[in-house]
Amino acid sequence: MSGTKAGPKAQVTAEPLDLTGWPRARAARRLRFIRDYILTPKGEGALKPFKVRPWQREIVTGAFAPGIRTALVSLPRANGKTALAAALAVAELFVGPPSAEVLVVASDQRQANIALRMAKRMIELNPDLAERAMIYADRIVVPENDATMMALPADPGALHGWDPSLLVVDELHVVTEPVWEAVTSMSGKRPESLTLAISTPSTSPDCVMFRLVEHGREGTDPAFFLREFAAPDGCATDDRAAWKIGNPALGDFLAEDGLEAARRTLREPVFRQLRLGQWVSGSEAWLPFGAWDACAAPDLGTPPDGSKVVLAFDGSASGDSTALVGCTVGPDPHLFVAGLWENPGDRGWRVPREDVDNAVALAFDRWDVVELAADPWGWRSEIEAWATRQGERRVIEWNTAAAQRMAPATDRLYQAVVTQAVTHDGDPRLAAHVAHAVAKPTTLGDLIVKDKRNSPRKIDAAVASIVALDRAAFHTNNQPRRRAASFR
Repeated sequence: MSGTKAGPKAQVTAEPLDLTGWPRARAARRLRFIRDYILTPKGEGALKPFKVRPWQREIVTGAFAPGIRTALVSLPRANGKTALAAALAVAELFVGPPSAEVLVVASDQRQANIALRMAKRMIELNPDLAERAMIYADRIVVPENDATMMALPADPGALHGWDPSLLVVDELHVVTEPVWEAVTSMSGKRPESLTLAISTPSTSPDCVMFRLVEHGREGTDPAFFLREFAAPDGCATDDRAAWKIGNPALGDFLAEDGLEAARRTLREPVFRQLRLGQWVSGSEAWLPFGAWDACAAPDLGTPPDGSKVVLAFDGSASGDSTALVGCTVGPDPHLFVAGLWENPGDRGWRVPREDVDNAVALAFDRWDVVELAADPWGWRSEIEAWATRQGERRVIEWNTAAAQRMAPATDRLYQAVVTQAVTHDGDPRLAAHVAHAVAKPTTLGDLIVKDKRNSPRKIDAAVASIVALDRAAFHTNNQPRRRAASFR
């Protein structure tokens, strides 16, 4: 591929493409270009005209409809996501607006370069395009309309200062919130521009993609287009009809025996996520996907003043997060966040101990606190002070590292969540901590841990919730009984 060598390029002398009589509508214009000029670079139908399938036409028509600024397509692997994105990128260069700017953003530079390389190959395969484009190692330039295409890694610092007419985000499920904020800060500068995200689902609802999927499902944003391809929830993994629903390319350029081979070799949750397009938790995740959300009762909020509650405290000694979670005592336990202090990403940040101390004092003043169960690591002096103020019988030490205590408590909350025997206040920070929790099997039962050591994904509020429900259940089951009066 000599066209990608570094150095000066030959000047483009060919006349611009003759687009006389072409449709002006964004979708129709791009579909016409792909039909007339794009050849399939590899795989099924290689070197033949790119055939836009009906389901691909649906994506293009919806994403490039008038007024659409953001489009999200959730699609299993091996259904031609990158090829479609590359074809649309090339179309943008030639039939998009003047000075079209196409950016491809992915989790890293290697992933982002995949679409760029495919776009280069599509141009090289058609002499009419090749003689009108200048292909460099890191970009494509079409001089006739000053259009460019580049690939960028998902680095917030690299995503500012651009003015894309088409921004393709590859595998949105691994894109972080700061990256998405940097991406969306670029949009809207032109009269017409589109951010097109194409991705398989994530293994967790705690991600940008799931938030955007929920936004799209609401159907209230006229500038947002969502199309999900997924097998029906609860289907058997060997249900061929379900495969077809989730994989529109099945039986076309996606072979059924290849999907069956993947089913036999992948873990079930991975197969469901990557090859059926379903939102599922990984096999190591603590709670089933969606179980925590099903227990949300935001209308209950925090309990009324004077309510009988238990508090649980899981603290950090330095730059981690610290949580104070409460649970009502009674037959209908309700979890709520009484305080949560999280590192905003500052290496020098430390937990504001005075704020934590004030929050504990306020909680005792506000509610009838039966007990505060606190993990003593790093907070022993504060716990002793709380016990002095509130009474030693109302403040106890609870070592969250003691598996013989935490394993049954962890199982209690798990069972309560999956049977919807507990509610919570719907706090998104608590939901994030719960979503971060990974199950660690032990001989005493499951414990929850981070996904990896030193992970920035915190679980402290989830730990505190486990302790809070366990102690609330203890006090519910051990409340003093009234003696019945007897008459002789």
